[in-house]
Amino acid sequence: MSIFEDDAEKKPVAHEVGSDLSLLSVDELKERIDLLREEIVRLEAEMKAKQSSKTAAESLFR
Repeated sequence: MSIFEDDAEKKPVAHEVGSDLSLLSVDELKERIDLLREEIVRLEAEMKAKQSSKTAAESLFR
């Protein structure tokens, strides 16, 4: 055991892009779709925040 290892257990990945979906039930697929939709909303919000910052910086340096 290394002194640099994290003692906290790693949370299992809820979905990995490109993973085999054939063993999942319809309910599990719906859960993954919901999870991915929530992640898209989070990503879009971050993108908008960064675009706002960029626009503000560009207007300041014009």
